[in-house]
Amino acid sequence: MGESRTELLAWLNDLLQINYTKVEQCGTGGAYCQIMDSIFGDVPMTRVKMNAKHEYEFIANFKILQNTFRQHKIEKPIPVEKLVKCKMQDNLEFLQWSKRFWDTNYGGQGYDPVARRRGAPTDTPATIAPLAPSRGSAGNLHAGGSRAGGRTPLSGHRAGSTQPNEAIQNLQAQLREMNVHLEGLEKERDFYFAKLRDIEILVQQQLEVLQAEDKDDPVLRDIQKILYSTEEGFEVPEGAVDEEETF
Repeated sequence: MGESRTELLAWLNDLLQINYTKVEQCGTGGAYCQIMDSIFGDVPMTRVKMNAKHEYEFIANFKILQNTFRQHKIEKPIPVEKLVKCKMQDNLEFLQWSKRFWDTNYGGQGYDPVARRRGAPTDTPATIAPLAPSRGSAGNLHAGGSRAGGRTPLSGHRAGSTQPNEAIQNLQAQLREMNVHLEGLEKERDFYFAKLRDIEILVQQQLEVLQAEDKDDPVLRDIQKILYSTEEGFEVPEGAVDEEETF
């Protein structure tokens, strides 16, 4: 029988020197990456965003985890699409497997989790369930409509109420359509971000190998320059942290 949620969180917090209060917080992927780093010591923790708050950041962390699995020939499938939704059951099962894997493979060597992530913040919010704008927005409109309807005086004229109702229905339909379109754009953005992130990781890994051999590759440097370039007027989103920044 696997450990309880309380036992797993106590083990995880002690191992990684973090302060998770819910198994769901593991859905950011950062903790899973560092569990593997405590075993193998070669996960690029400077690229892992331990305080990730957006799904595209979660996906980037899981890409690093997948690379680690491939590198060490770990055949366990990673159900990324389920884990990034930060549901308790999916993350509980994967955390239980991670603990069993750690018990089997950890060599007892000393491990400094804070130093390995260079003191990067780990303040993942306790409530990180994915947003559902279409349901929330539509629900608010329906609720508002119900309250407004409840305030209509019994003696008032209802003959003219059809037009406002039709207008609300049209707005709700437009809102649903916009939300569907937005969700499609977000999926497309996350898809291409993940691909660029893969390229970035591969380039960085190759440059590190070349640096260790006192070599360089101008083409890889040019690719890296393109990846990190910004357009005039571009501003880094608030809360974004450069992976090379120290804390």
